[in-house]
Order: sequence, then C-alpha cells, then structure tokens
Amino acid sequence: MKSKETIIIIAHYAHRLPADHDVGAIRKRAHVRGQLWDAVPALYFKAFLLRERGHFGAIANEYSSLYLWREDEAFRNFLVDGRYRFVTDTFGRAAIETRVVLDASKGSGREARFAIKQEQDIPLDADLTAAFAAEIERNSQLAQRAGAVAAAVGIDAERWKFTRVLLSENEPSARDEGTVYQVLYLARPLLAELPEATPAKREPATA
Repeated sequence: MKSKETIIIIAHYAHRLPADHDVGAIRKRAHVRGQLWDAVPALYFKAFLLRERGHFGAIANEYSSLYLWREDEAFRNFLVDGRYRFVTDTFGRAAIETRVVLDASKGSGREARFAIKQEQDIPLDADLTAAFAAEIERNSQLAQRAGAVAAAVGIDAERWKFTRVLLSENEPSARDEGTVYQVLYLARPLLAELPEATPAKREPATA
C-alpha cells in the first residue's frame, strides 16, 4: 500500500493590539503558552511573535503566531480539536493565512530572536516552473546565512504570491526586506528533523 504523501504547511495569524495594551503581559503570555507547544506532534515549530510600535518600522503593536506544520493533517487537527479556541477566547477569530510549502530548511543558528516575513508577487508572464526552482534555491541560500535558524517558502496559488519566512539569531540589516518580528518564544518540537540547507553543486567550468 502506497504511503500517504504529506504537505508541509505555513500558517500565520495576527492580532492588532490597542495602543495602551500591556506588551509586558504579551511577553509573559508567550512564554507561558509557548511551553505548552514544546512537544506538539507533527509540528516543526511555532513562533510567538511581536511587532512593537516604534521598533523595526512597526506603527502599531501586534501579536501573532507562525507555524510550520509537518503535514496538512496536523494543521487540520489543530483547527478541529479545540486548540484554536484558546486564541478566539482571548483575541477573537483571526484570519489564518496558509501556504503550501515549496521548501523548508534548517540553518546553523541556535536561538531565534527575529523573524522576517516577505510577500513576493509572481509576474503574470513568469515561467512558473522556473520561478519555483529559483525560489527553492533562494530559500536554501537563505537558510545558509550566518545566524539563520530556519527558512521556509510557501505558495499562495490563489493570488500567485510567494511567502518567505526566515527565523534568525541576528537583528535584521538594511538588506532584509519584509516585515520584522521579535520572537518571544520558539516552540520547536521537530525543528531538528528539518533538512539542513546544503550549497548547490556547481558544474565544473569548461574551456
């Protein structure tokens, strides 16, 4: 009997917070709730994220969760077994962005302190096969950067966009385009099982 092929899923949802919301309470919540996710099955990682007004371009406070699920069934179970209710009971129902993963790789970094998320439109006249191959290679290179903990890229096949995600030890630099988040807690049940990014093999030069 043929084994079921799994689909890796990126899931992300965010909650905009009032200007006077206690950010310290959010940091505490992330640490307490984060530990409950340290052994969740079929989850590569869950990052508890904060955008704090006045930091890294943020104009408002925002609390969010970013998941990398090993299989689509695990994401489905998260929705139906009541775990999302802990979110709705506190913050209400947020729209959950989901992406089918094209590539996900582990880097050499140890402690994720920042996350960068970038959306990239795919031009209407692009060769999709070539675009996917280039994006997979780009993600592998991103995971090889110094301090990178993990990198993933997913596809939104309705709006034809790539979603790029990087978790890193290092504070973002001017070259890092996208939305920057502080990582308050990283639950990493299966992060060690992600494949490590390896340099692409180059063909020898010919005369």
